[in-house]
Amino acid sequence: MNKMPHPLISLIPLITLIGLISASIWMFGSDALLGSSQISLLFSTALCIVISTGIYKYPWKAFEEEVAKTIGNTAIAIIILLLIGMLSASWMLSGIVPTLIYHGIHIISPKFFLFMTCLICALVSVMTGSSWTTIATIGVALMGMGEALGISVAWTAGAIISGAYFGDKISPLSDTTILASSSAGTELFTHIRYMLFTTIPSFTITLIIFFIAGLALSGNGETHVTEYTSHLASTFNISLWTLIIPIITAILILKKVPSPVTLFASSLMCAVCALILQRDILFTIAGDHNSLSLLKGIIIMFSTSTTLDTGSQAVNDLVATNGMSGMLNTVWLIVCAMIFGSVMVASQMLQSITMTILKYVRSTLGLVSSTIGSGLLMNIATGDQFLSIIITANMYKKAYKDMNLENRLLSRTTEDGVTVTSVLIPWNTCGLTQSTVLGVSTLSYLPFCFFNYISPLMSILIASTGWKIYHTDKNMAKK
Repeated sequence: MNKMPHPLISLIPLITLIGLISASIWMFGSDALLGSSQISLLFSTALCIVISTGIYKYPWKAFEEEVAKTIGNTAIAIIILLLIGMLSASWMLSGIVPTLIYHGIHIISPKFFLFMTCLICALVSVMTGSSWTTIATIGVALMGMGEALGISVAWTAGAIISGAYFGDKISPLSDTTILASSSAGTELFTHIRYMLFTTIPSFTITLIIFFIAGLALSGNGETHVTEYTSHLASTFNISLWTLIIPIITAILILKKVPSPVTLFASSLMCAVCALILQRDILFTIAGDHNSLSLLKGIIIMFSTSTTLDTGSQAVNDLVATNGMSGMLNTVWLIVCAMIFGSVMVASQMLQSITMTILKYVRSTLGLVSSTIGSGLLMNIATGDQFLSIIITANMYKKAYKDMNLENRLLSRTTEDGVTVTSVLIPWNTCGLTQSTVLGVSTLSYLPFCFFNYISPLMSILIASTGWKIYHTDKNMAKK
């Protein structure tokens, strides 16, 4: 084992990254994802390696092995990301999203739209166990409804993400829920029940905020509704038959069919739906009407950008898709983020920072607050929520044991600090994915993701009261 870097030295690559990313966003805005953010991550990675090899004599092989392991573990997530690009385009051009928007904006009142959006996404995410799938499917449809009703896209995205991450956090089908409980050594349903003490109050406050905001923000939707419904109906074959596909997709998810299989199967069903109901759309995007045009249209729908002339620029922007190619910049950034995170782990710089924090922890409140802060730091440094959950849980496991605290407090705090905050980091896999899918930059929707920053604050607040904090020594338990 090489000597662990000094904490102040360990902070240098992290501070450099934050500074470079901030400068990139300031200079390029949303275009920072097109290259400058990736360069920032690679430069910070190089700095970490130079310090580690030059001062602490870490071997190059250590970085190679950690990078290879991390990128390998991320492969499935990248595949899912590409399939989500295919799926979101397929749901749009097959008529599913236009049909949901067409009928949904007549059913949901603008005054209750944000409230209902958050609640619908929460229910779907609990059933599916996936915030990514929820946002890429029903979330995209709700974004369209919000635009048609004249609701700010940032507010709508915040409501979608708040609801989706509520479900992702407490669903027994969720990868993050299972990972957090297993990493901390907590039985799954014990972990879920214990999370309710922080999650339900946080979500209740979130719903109240969106309810009040909806009353204040609504009022200019009628013109938008008419414009959207007329142009959607003239471009797409609006049919309730298209909704069979979301139902079958939900069944596949509930049957625990692997995510890549479910996403690909749903996309193929959309292709069949488009062949039956949206042939004119396929001819349009193919650019001709010969015998191979329909097949060509499906391939274009899956793989690359498409635009349609609906007669309204607002509706044109809504129905434009990017397919799998639209995810390539995100994949590029994810790979760079994974490289930076793995190098920070291999150099023991992240461990050094966390161990320094633990030296000053003297109480349950301090431990919970440190876990929350470290989880957020890991999301910033590693760019991946799964890696952040594993690192945070394992680094704090001994500290919770030494203070006679049950593992369920560690698993709950890890979820409160990592799962819900990952989507707030522009270069994190979650922040990147959701901003790409919804078409709203991370910094634009961040202020409106109320659930995502109320949750960690609620965790700290409840820890400060000592309510439902259980100890392994029953004589110390505070109930």
